[in-house]
Amino acid sequence: MAVRIVSSGTLGVDGYTVDVEVDVSRGSMGYETVGLPDAAIRESRQRVKAAIANANLTFPAERVVVNLSPADVRKEGTAYDLPIALGILVASGQVKPSRLDGALFIGELSLSGELRPVRGLLTMLLSARDHGIATAVVPAANAREAEGVAGLLVIPARTLSEVIGYLVGALELPGPLPPADPLLEPRPDVDLSHIRGQSAARRAVEIAAAGGHPLLLTGPPGTGKTLLARALHGVLPRLTLDEQLEVSRVHSVAGLLSPHGGLVRSRPFRAPHHTASAAAVVGGGSGVARPGEVSLAHRGVLFLDELPEFARHVREVLRQPMESGEVILARSGSSVRLPAAFQLVATMNPCPCGYSNWPETGRRCTCTAVAVQRYAERVSGPLLDRLDLQVACPPVAAAALLAEPTAEDSATMRRRVEAARDVASERLRGTIFRCNADLRGEPLERHCVLGDDARALARRLLEQGTLSARGYHRVLRVARTIADLGGADAMDVSHLAEAFGLRNVKAV
Repeated sequence: MAVRIVSSGTLGVDGYTVDVEVDVSRGSMGYETVGLPDAAIRESRQRVKAAIANANLTFPAERVVVNLSPADVRKEGTAYDLPIALGILVASGQVKPSRLDGALFIGELSLSGELRPVRGLLTMLLSARDHGIATAVVPAANAREAEGVAGLLVIPARTLSEVIGYLVGALELPGPLPPADPLLEPRPDVDLSHIRGQSAARRAVEIAAAGGHPLLLTGPPGTGKTLLARALHGVLPRLTLDEQLEVSRVHSVAGLLSPHGGLVRSRPFRAPHHTASAAAVVGGGSGVARPGEVSLAHRGVLFLDELPEFARHVREVLRQPMESGEVILARSGSSVRLPAAFQLVATMNPCPCGYSNWPETGRRCTCTAVAVQRYAERVSGPLLDRLDLQVACPPVAAAALLAEPTAEDSATMRRRVEAARDVASERLRGTIFRCNADLRGEPLERHCVLGDDARALARRLLEQGTLSARGYHRVLRVARTIADLGGADAMDVSHLAEAFGLRNVKAV
């Protein structure tokens, strides 16, 4: 007898329906799984067998064939344990279900029959809803991921026995979990009020946060570059509900969602070590496309401390997702799209020892001219051209370091940033763009109109070869953000001049 149980799988951050077909027939005893299963699925036999025994039922001493359809798509993970176990019990006649039609079943089984959480539950549930599934039975341990899925009845279960009782109508499982209490956003690790000096860099942080612009901070060691980069995370605007769902899907597939916290409510901040590989940064894996750091930083910050220390191919592979906001990973027979709309924030020293071009430090640079040039060349021109803001962080004077803090805090700056983002969001309503840094094409020309004085300045810069075409467009986006921060509807020459000035770096 053949039985079909509906389940789901993930491909990148998208879900798709998987039919778990189980046939139990007379003949020599055996167990076979087909449909391109990975090792975790092939090993499910032992988990399923023990779980059925501990539910006081019998694993059939007959030939069992499990087919995962569509059979031409590789399946991976442990989410199919529960539907396989249910299929075996129904096909062998031990369970006569009354609640099988229109239901989805997902879950890993322990040997005792307990349901354990799985990766990617959120994206599976979203796909199931879009395919007309009405009910989903999922592990209680990660049922809070269902908070973002409206229009689907999600039933949490703790054991295989509970699911069997629900199927035959002998047990009513609890309804959806109540929404988790909104968690207060954690205080920023670094508050801007604790950073001395660096007025130009602080201004760049505000503009970067308001417009979503990539930012490079450069200067000698110990001037606060890393602190400023981390402080930027605390002034970014809060995630919208749609953005929370986008970010949570990526983190669900990566297995990083908290089992008790529901959706991700604060913007990601990812800071990979400079030894990270290209696959770790952009995503990939052996036969499976796992989200990398650029996708885990989606709608948040990707912080690369000491940018030149990252491998060249790691730095250069960032160029495409910075432009498109996504990563396309090609595998044999298929390709996967992963979201990667991140804000790059990077720091670097001017040379290997860190003191070239900065006599103010009182330290003499020990690097040769060739070493300084080679170090600067580690960051290629095309990558540098994609960094909207390139700001120097000079040494902080002793008097400023010893003075009482007087600078405004992150909360004050965040209010201005959120106001500027609201203005930009209203302007970009109905488009695919979320912030000024995304602007391109006709909308860029329509929303970044220059007056006569500003156009004359832009012409001089372009004729001097100071700006590439891409660089010019990026200066326009920054100028648009500066105008938004100032409450100006129109861009003038002062906005353009400040935007251009924030692309000039003394040490690079």
